[in-house]
Amino acid sequence: MFERLVLEINQAGLSWLTILKKREGFVSAFEGFDVDKVASYGERDRARLLDDPSIIRNRLKVDAAIHNAGCIVAMRKNYGGFSQWLEVQHRHIKLDKEAWVKLFKNTFKFTGSEITSEFLMSIGYLPGAHREDCHVFERISALGPTWMVKG
Repeated sequence: MFERLVLEINQAGLSWLTILKKREGFVSAFEGFDVDKVASYGERDRARLLDDPSIIRNRLKVDAAIHNAGCIVAMRKNYGGFSQWLEVQHRHIKLDKEAWVKLFKNTFKFTGSEITSEFLMSIGYLPGAHREDCHVFERISALGPTWMVKG
């Protein structure tokens, strides 16, 4: 899910095709999206990322990835992980889109309304990817909000 969040943040202002073409570069640059490694990145790593043409070289997006990895490490300590944190919010608070956006803005960097919405739709926490009358909607709904979350 960390990879998904980083890619969603980097897609802001760009096409998904651009991000998909650079995905392998992101995987390599962020060491397989290893949350612990990325959370420990310092200035040398930040400079390396900003100099890497295989990814989006935007300081705000790079800083967000590092910061957000640190947030996810903290979630592991307090909730067991990112997916567990999401599930706690979903079960106990019953957030609507506006509340999710506020929670993400207060927790992560570079997660405005569009990024948060798209991320949460992609993992099944917000509706929107399929209309209720779509034949896929029923199957996805039956799987619950973590249908795409692995581990």
